[in-house]
Amino acid sequence: GLLSKPGIIEKVLHIVSEESDIKVSVKMRLGYESADEIYDVLSVLEKFKLANISIHPRIGKQLYKGEVDLNSFEKCLKQSSHTIIYNGDITSVQVFRNLKERFNSIDHWMIGRGLIADPFLPSMIKANSLIYPADRFVRFRNFHDSLFSFNEKALSGTKHVLLRMYQFWEYFIHSFPNSPKGLKMIRKAKDYDSYHKIVQHIFSSG
Repeated sequence: GLLSKPGIIEKVLHIVSEESDIKVSVKMRLGYESADEIYDVLSVLEKFKLANISIHPRIGKQLYKGEVDLNSFEKCLKQSSHTIIYNGDITSVQVFRNLKERFNSIDHWMIGRGLIADPFLPSMIKANSLIYPADRFVRFRNFHDSLFSFNEKALSGTKHVLLRMYQFWEYFIHSFPNSPKGLKMIRKAKDYDSYHKIVQHIFSSG
């Protein structure tokens, strides 16, 4: 909501820079109503020493719907002297390669939902490889089981645990194209036994 109020942003950063020596980074979208809102904000940010600026090239009203606006992101690069981090829809090695080729001046990248959907993505990007490890689903299952165990201890009651795991599966399921109904099945699980049977079925399909 502050993206349309660059004056307030300037006041906040001025107070922080005057009263603290902490390093400040800024993470933002292109705007809330319009992608043009970011340009006035970038002008304000030029007045301050920042660690970096992370830009997700969507507007706030989009949430995570629609395409990222790469043309507007490219304009931002020309209007800032700060270290810029690209954030948004890095979902595969090939997508990363395409972005890296287009924005070859960027050497800082942020992966969000793509990492949850595919925990192997960062290591594959680092290795510049399209090949998954041979034990991909074994390791993924071990990760899932550790995550489930943690939530079972941290949360109170079956309902809360299954709801939390369902939220993870909204992203995990993208790694299992051979189980198109898997997410619906997870949502219908009412107890741990039925949940684990569904999870076993999904991983077996992988």
